[in-house]
Amino acid sequence: MKGRTVLVAGAGVSGLAAAGVLVAEGARVLVSDDRAEALESLPAGAEPAEGLPEGVDLVVTGPGRRPDHPLVAEAAARGVEVIGEPELAWRLGAARPTPPAWLVVTGTNGKTTTTGMLASILTAAGLDAVACGNIGYPVVSAVAAGHAVLAVELSSFQLHWSPSIRPAAGLVLNIAEDHLDWHGSLEAYARAKARALVGEVAIAGVDDEIAARLLDESPARHTVGITLGAPARGQLGIEHGQLVDRAFPFAGPPETGASPTPASRHIREPETHIHDDGTVLAEAAGIRPAGPPGLIDALGAAALARAHGVGAEAVRAGLAEFTPGAHRSTPVGTVAGVTYVDDSKATNPHAADAALAAQPAGRIVWIAGGLLKGARIDDLVARHADRLRGVVVIGTERVEIADALARHAPEVPTSEVTEGDDEVMSSAVRRAAQLARPGDVVLLAPAAASMDQFRDYAHRGQAFASAVHDLEAAHDLGAAHDLDAARELEAVRAPGEGR
Repeated sequence: MKGRTVLVAGAGVSGLAAAGVLVAEGARVLVSDDRAEALESLPAGAEPAEGLPEGVDLVVTGPGRRPDHPLVAEAAARGVEVIGEPELAWRLGAARPTPPAWLVVTGTNGKTTTTGMLASILTAAGLDAVACGNIGYPVVSAVAAGHAVLAVELSSFQLHWSPSIRPAAGLVLNIAEDHLDWHGSLEAYARAKARALVGEVAIAGVDDEIAARLLDESPARHTVGITLGAPARGQLGIEHGQLVDRAFPFAGPPETGASPTPASRHIREPETHIHDDGTVLAEAAGIRPAGPPGLIDALGAAALARAHGVGAEAVRAGLAEFTPGAHRSTPVGTVAGVTYVDDSKATNPHAADAALAAQPAGRIVWIAGGLLKGARIDDLVARHADRLRGVVVIGTERVEIADALARHAPEVPTSEVTEGDDEVMSSAVRRAAQLARPGDVVLLAPAAASMDQFRDYAHRGQAFASAVHDLEAAHDLGAAHDLDAARELEAVRAPGEGR
């Protein structure tokens, strides 16, 4: 990059990280952003800019910028290449004497959990590894720090802007409707995700029809399936309550203690090296988060680690040490016998489906709504209608959800929190509490993005937890008042008065 003039279009976390690394690489760095305040704290050596200045020969765009954006069109007309921050990281890493190994995770749901599990496994194996990408730590920063192994979460946006990335191993967990407003169609969205499967080893969830098709179409030298069923040859799955590997039985490091080697070197002749009994990696009952989504995430993380040569003991230890992130089916309180669960990370119908299915037997009051991003909600509502005690709908596209409920669950009470309501989440939680009965679960699983009313899904989850805590305090205060009133009545009763 030395001597090149690069425009970083977008001064978010990844943009500022890219700008700082580019300055260190000797490039002239310009940074643009629609928010003037975002340009007030640029890395030393970077310059604020507007539009596409003359002389720019590379644009590093923020992941959310669509291909039809005017800046992208102007760059194309002028012959200026547009890439994303992960693509920049890939090119910088490839230029190093020892490039880092990329283990890429993508899919509609479960990416962050899987990436965290993978990083935990790699660390347990004693490797210099870090989780990065679409989790808040830019890949370009991880490359600049010199880490040897990268557990990289990539979104469909990031993959779209990353034409050169060829991971050592890549995983597509699942594919469901999401971000259709950005990609234009489910097929285009799936094609973006498929870019994770172009390296040496491709892995996908074969219980998912579209992900399985992408695996079949992958140009990778070695393809591996993960399944919640008993694994066939070349797969990882669940058998007799255990995570079993029938794809990489010889993926562990040599007994001499040398560093792990890519498992693909061990599976070039699968008919010789793969045995029917497989390798037990962990007990399914010990996986957190529990339930099918957590298990498929663990299998994906294990497969990526095994593809890098990690042994079964490190897989077992890493999964045991992993702690799930916040806002993923996390109980945040119990009030009047009703349990309140935060799954704000369920930002699309596919994730909300898993969150609803993961709740124990009983009735659910569902808090849903936000930005659907072009996804349809009907199938989700129809699938869970018989478990719904009631629904509280929030957000910009609440009408679409309310209409789906009217079509598929007309008997379920529905309450809409309108834009005029103050403190949206507080109103939603109070209404949910009115609908719930002892033994029920109030579940925040919005099936939609949060940016219409909150900074992000974490902010939405925090608002939910805060509202529940306020509800707890009000309930405790009410109970205390009732007790005080009872004591006062007891004190003034005449002797011998009936109790």
